[in-house]
Amino acid sequence: MKKLATALTIAIVSLGMTASASFAKKAKYEGGAPGKGSISGTVTLKGDAPPPIMEDLSKGKNVEFCSTHPEAKDGIRPRVKVVVNGGKLKDAVVFIENIEKGKDWPANPIATFDFKTCDIFPKMAVVRKSGKKEKELVKIVNQDPDILHNPHGYSVAGANRKTLFNKPLPSKGDVADVSKSLKRFKKKKDSHFFLQCDQHNFMEADARIVWNPYYALSGDDGSFKIDGIPAGKYKVTAWQPYVGSVTQEITVGDGDTAANFELTAK
Repeated sequence: MKKLATALTIAIVSLGMTASASFAKKAKYEGGAPGKGSISGTVTLKGDAPPPIMEDLSKGKNVEFCSTHPEAKDGIRPRVKVVVNGGKLKDAVVFIENIEKGKDWPANPIATFDFKTCDIFPKMAVVRKSGKKEKELVKIVNQDPDILHNPHGYSVAGANRKTLFNKPLPSKGDVADVSKSLKRFKKKKDSHFFLQCDQHNFMEADARIVWNPYYALSGDDGSFKIDGIPAGKYKVTAWQPYVGSVTQEITVGDGDTAANFELTAK
């Protein structure tokens, strides 16, 4: 009897482990099967965008060089965190949350951040968790001559910041491939990536951490389009780190589905 009970216990545990492993494998996004549907629309902002931060460059390092920034005037540079044109919100990330398979991820790099004239370009991007041996997923390039930059990457959750990497780039042309550090992303914990220069802390950029390739950034006119979507019902979110997010449930067929998003200024 004891042997039978032990055998049954082992079988049950084994089945449980197999089911868990199967679920974990299934939960990982699978590419190679694009759909015929798409979602397009516009992201707008209700209310006034926060005013720019007027940065006094004289209080930091490399004042003379940093003051050559095209937007700097008399040693003051505006830092704009939210860009709005006629109520249309630029650089909102629109993404599908609940999709397990579909089109392939875009080719690497998924994002390249240029440190140039004591600023970071682009200001908004999308990043993802890297594979075990993946390289050149996200790169950071120092474009400034004779200026030391120190890219510091974080995962941000509210007031909490978790350091992902901290890599000095002392010379023009130096490149930091930070793919290895992005293996640390966890789906239930990480959503907002923040990049800053430790030498010039007014240099900042943001990115949304995504878990599938169904995303788009809104343009100058607030427009976006996500294509290659298999038919189905999805939760779709529009997000901007300094004004929040809004989610809709959208049914997608084989053609284009219109969907507009309105975020509210804080």
